[in-house]
Amino acid sequence: MRAAVVSSIGGGFDVEELVIDVPRGREVLVDVRAVGLCHSDLSFAETDFGTPLPMVLGHEFAGVVAATGPEATGVVVGDHVVGSLVRACGACPECEGGAPYRCTRRSDLLRRPDEPPRLTRADGSPVTAALGTAAFAEQCLVHENQLVRVPRELPFPQAALLGCSTVTGVGAVLNTARAAAGESVAVVGLGGVGLNALSGARLAGAHPVVAVDIAPEKLDLAARFGATHTVDASSHDPVAAVREITGGSGVHHSFEVVGHETTTLQALRMTRTGGTTYLVGLHRPGAPVSLDLMAEVLAPQRSIVGVYMGSTVIGRDIPEYARLYLEGRLELDALVAQEIPLSQIEDGFAQMRSGRAARSVVTSWT
Repeated sequence: MRAAVVSSIGGGFDVEELVIDVPRGREVLVDVRAVGLCHSDLSFAETDFGTPLPMVLGHEFAGVVAATGPEATGVVVGDHVVGSLVRACGACPECEGGAPYRCTRRSDLLRRPDEPPRLTRADGSPVTAALGTAAFAEQCLVHENQLVRVPRELPFPQAALLGCSTVTGVGAVLNTARAAAGESVAVVGLGGVGLNALSGARLAGAHPVVAVDIAPEKLDLAARFGATHTVDASSHDPVAAVREITGGSGVHHSFEVVGHETTTLQALRMTRTGGTTYLVGLHRPGAPVSLDLMAEVLAPQRSIVGVYMGSTVIGRDIPEYARLYLEGRLELDALVAQEIPLSQIEDGFAQMRSGRAARSVVTSWT
């Protein structure tokens, strides 16, 4: 099968022919019909997070079940499914306590070192199935706990986005922050996750909802996803602008969806006294953020919360978001900026770096 392989950090993606194993235990073989290009994939391809090389990335995907392992019971061949990198064992204290996104035994869903790899090159050398998904490929082999069945009428490109950008963005607002009607929200960074955070704020009934970015194309999209105000951070001080919009107080909830020190401090400083800043963007390992804790956290009694995958319970949230989309209440169509073949994956990531597009989605394997 064809797959996009990262052989060296910063070396980009090379399309190769790989061999995928048969499903074992509770694994499921999925024919990938669509996979989104997420900034997290780019971060893993360009920054050493310790994942063994070579590796196949890709985690925001939808497809059709092609085969199941002998112990899999959650899906059957022919089911339409959405995959997620939320790995939950289902048995640790966090999973049993209702927080599977905090699972402490995520490695239980991967193959053991004494088992054959899920992916190999033609010469038999192993290729890491990164994040337990490895969906930048014609097929992927995942544990059934990382899959959710979705309605057949859901288009595959839109369905794929439910697995990461939607659950992370919408979930950060609805699950983590639990934003209430009438509370104010600011979203800093309008990639796929940030736009979905705007959707979450609209679903929550938040007001005002302020979208902050430096790309005009993203700001033009913001209203479609629920923003009541936009701030071009390339020409305005975003902190001053958000405070002006909120009558000088700042917002109840700010969401940083970039993963950079500058935008993190901006998000914190536009948060009102007693409000909360949510860090959603993926920061580089070891990247520092310097702040005056007394002046910026303790005295104004602000909270800072790290968010992982929107505090998502995939079996509950993905079907709900699919329903909202099919009812016309959740915007997904405008997230799909373009559909591309796997051979153009580098071009898709180049467009992501430019900040011009919401989401590129691979839908063919030529």
